[in-house]
Amino acid sequence: MSRVRVGAFSISLDGFGAGPDQSLEHPLGRGGEQLHQWAFATRFFHAMHGQDGGSDGVDQAYAQRAMSGFGAFILGRNMFGPVRGPWRPDEAWQGWWGDDPPYHAPTFVLTNHPREPIQMQGGTTFHFVTDGIEAALDRAKAAAGDLDVKIGGGVATVRQYLRAGAIDEVHLALAPVLLGQGESLLTGLDLPALGFRVTEHVAGEGATHVVLAR
Repeated sequence: MSRVRVGAFSISLDGFGAGPDQSLEHPLGRGGEQLHQWAFATRFFHAMHGQDGGSDGVDQAYAQRAMSGFGAFILGRNMFGPVRGPWRPDEAWQGWWGDDPPYHAPTFVLTNHPREPIQMQGGTTFHFVTDGIEAALDRAKAAAGDLDVKIGGGVATVRQYLRAGAIDEVHLALAPVLLGQGESLLTGLDLPALGFRVTEHVAGEGATHVVLAR
């Protein structure tokens, strides 16, 4: 049965899933790249970027799992790029990832402004959804078939789907860093009341991996 999953979603020890002031120069917010050093070191991340090497072990296993078994993805607009407001007719921005994004499946981008789909190399097509998170999830489930749907971020998008009770599993990668400010993932959310419990907690080489499931 298809599930809706989040993972691997990196957060700091003080609970931030992104740094402040996202921009073209700082796509993860200022300091946000620290949250993902554990993933950058893995063999999976190296291979995804056409590079040799990278580490094996716990972090490698969770990094590979975080992109496996998905038939569709959902992203917030900030996750797609730094552009704000209506899309221009000559808009050239096609995401942070170059010609071959890592999704390789239909990817639904939440936005208030319509835009025609963008077909990329490797099987990724970005679809822009203007009628809310429920509509995006319905479309993603239909596209995924028997595979899972991944809520890929960012922070605000994950929080919306958590509040809606739409997520079945969350994999948090707790990075050993402090950001001090940024976008808080869990503030104001009562995860036990939403039905979540801890099903896994494993210390990796660069992060501690905690899986919550309903």
